[in-house]
Amino acid sequence: MMTIRKSRIEDIPAIMPIYDSARTFMARTGNPNQWIDGYPSVENIRNDIENDVHYVIEHDTDGIVGAFMFRIGNDPTYDVIEGAWLNDNEYGVIHRLASNGTHRGIADLCFDYCFTQINNIRVDTHQENKVMQMGILRYGFIHCGTIYCHNGTPRLAFQLSKHQEK
Repeated sequence: MMTIRKSRIEDIPAIMPIYDSARTFMARTGNPNQWIDGYPSVENIRNDIENDVHYVIEHDTDGIVGAFMFRIGNDPTYDVIEGAWLNDNEYGVIHRLASNGTHRGIADLCFDYCFTQINNIRVDTHQENKVMQMGILRYGFIHCGTIYCHNGTPRLAFQLSKHQEK
């Protein structure tokens, strides 16, 4: 069984190998350019934990097998989009979702959890990250356009609103 809980500083030594594993997987599956130069760093994760927005996915016998950042509120990188968001309602944002590859369904488990917190979620990923794109679309997210990270690199942007007004 897998559960989600807030990350703690003492989890960092178990969290960082998950991101290392995810970087290796992404490079092996045609996405070598998304998480480069040591991103996410220990400082990124520590900051997320200190801001109470980092989570781990824990397997009852295998320990921490996944991690992600989730918070509710405006993400400045989503202020400008080439395309259009589904709505302008308050939203949650998921970043840095990763798995160590030992268990299936990590993304869906993350999405399910986040939708218990808010019914409107935005997420983005690199155009080369076909695996994540498939998972996002399979879950029901809608491709809304392209956003740009702080460093100017483009990301495909998605949104799902479970109670969207038409």
